[in-house]
Amino acid sequence: MRRSFHLIAYEALDVCNALERETLAGAVARTGVPAGGRALEIGSGNATVAVLLARDFGLDVEAVELDEGMAALAQDRITAAGVADRVRLQRLRSDAVLADLSDLDLICAIGTTEPVGEGVREPRAMLEGLRPHLKPGGYVIWGDLFWTAEPPGPLRQLIELTNLYETHEGWQAAGRAAGYQVVSAEVSPPETWDRYLATMDAAARGWLDAHPDAPEHPAVRQSADRVKAMFGFGRPFLGFGLYLFRKGSLPSLT
Repeated sequence: MRRSFHLIAYEALDVCNALERETLAGAVARTGVPAGGRALEIGSGNATVAVLLARDFGLDVEAVELDEGMAALAQDRITAAGVADRVRLQRLRSDAVLADLSDLDLICAIGTTEPVGEGVREPRAMLEGLRPHLKPGGYVIWGDLFWTAEPPGPLRQLIELTNLYETHEGWQAAGRAAGYQVVSAEVSPPETWDRYLATMDAAARGWLDAHPDAPEHPAVRQSADRVKAMFGFGRPFLGFGLYLFRKGSLPSLT
């Protein structure tokens, strides 16, 4: 199987974002969803989140990962963790999986792209799209980039090639507008960002040094250089937030 920058990086990371496992576990614990509850993880990556939900909290997990290489990595780790009986991994678009799911206790969407359908990128719209699939009082754990200050136009354009982003307060406002209560909102500290970026870069450079003649070498180097430059320039304008939203009643239109 061909290697990619993200596959190499995600093999080396614990959580596939600027986020600590303990922070995520704390958010899951605050939901109070009991063992046997039903969860969906969108964008499984290296399966750390799916395994945590199943092994540490006893949840039954539907996991979605579209990328072929990442899905293979995730399945290997799900099997190795001994939770294959509680985690069902599907290699599909998340909106296709959502179409058959309702009354979920929890949806985890951390660093996802278009989780509710192609072209749906506006923060409130993405959160609204998840809402019908939750039972009353169900939870969304949403993790994503946020703007800490108004960025230069080219940086915003580059960062928002896949999704649109809000400020930290803006994500919370989007959650409320989409019909959720904001239970918690946490910001990753600088040291978490440092470790995240350094781990990805070191993994990529190590692979490049070890595989100078691999056909993927130019593409991996190009991606590694692009990510390093993008976050090196964009770091003063970017943060990473983890938001716990609880489904509430929508306000009356009358």
